[in-house]
Amino acid sequence: MPLLLAAITSTVFYRPLPPSTGQSSVVILATTTSTRDAGLLDSLLPVFERQSGYRVKVIAVGSGQALAMGRRGDADVVLSHAPEAERLLVDSGFFVRRRLVMHNEFLVVGPATDSAGVRGMSDAVAAFRRIAERHAPFVSRGDQSGTHQRELQLWKRAGVAQPDPGGGAWYVESGQGMGATLQLADEKRAYTLTDRATYLAWRDKLQLVPLVEGDSLLYNVYHVLELNPHNAARINLAGGAALADFFVAPATQALIAEFGKARFGQSLFVPDAGKPDRR
Repeated sequence: MPLLLAAITSTVFYRPLPPSTGQSSVVILATTTSTRDAGLLDSLLPVFERQSGYRVKVIAVGSGQALAMGRRGDADVVLSHAPEAERLLVDSGFFVRRRLVMHNEFLVVGPATDSAGVRGMSDAVAAFRRIAERHAPFVSRGDQSGTHQRELQLWKRAGVAQPDPGGGAWYVESGQGMGATLQLADEKRAYTLTDRATYLAWRDKLQLVPLVEGDSLLYNVYHVLELNPHNAARINLAGGAALADFFVAPATQALIAEFGKARFGQSLFVPDAGKPDRR
């Protein structure tokens, strides 16, 4: 990311106040594995740390686990892509602010041989139905992440009872992050649902190819959520708010827009701060 980091010297960023005496200088960010596995956090967080004086500790897990950490007060701020679960927790008062950061899209990837015959389909529900009907090998995250939640929604829309990892050899749960799940699907010559950013970051190590894309149901949106201090008294409230503000600041959004272009010829995430929220 040298070009991105060099560019920041001429860009005006939101500058939070440095941590005051007695306040923790560490901000715990609970986030989805896709932001880590795609390399985005490695690009953005050093900028925040230099500007703010805070040090960020990243805990990359599935969005379900990241939101649970925020709910318990085990993180200071959450970056997630599980909109239905996020809205429920905001409505319940566990988070006081939820802001749109960016989006990309999910893809169905699989072996080039494409035994289920889904290549070129733009209807994700029909593709999932065909995979199930043909019992084509499929690897699920199985971890209540945003990706796993979207996968389960697609099975439901396809009229397929939630696949049982113990009831059919064709369906396997990895219980791991997106990068590891892609590797397992590659080894098994199986299909899986992935976000585009992580797939592109891992593409050179895989034989999996994109087969289904372009459906509105594959829209993948990320929000940053700030915790309610009344429910999590021990959190670094100021640090979490500073990092949340950083993610939606115009200059950070400009870096997100450029991330991946030099390597992949396209941005891996589309910045969305300030836009109408679709989810």
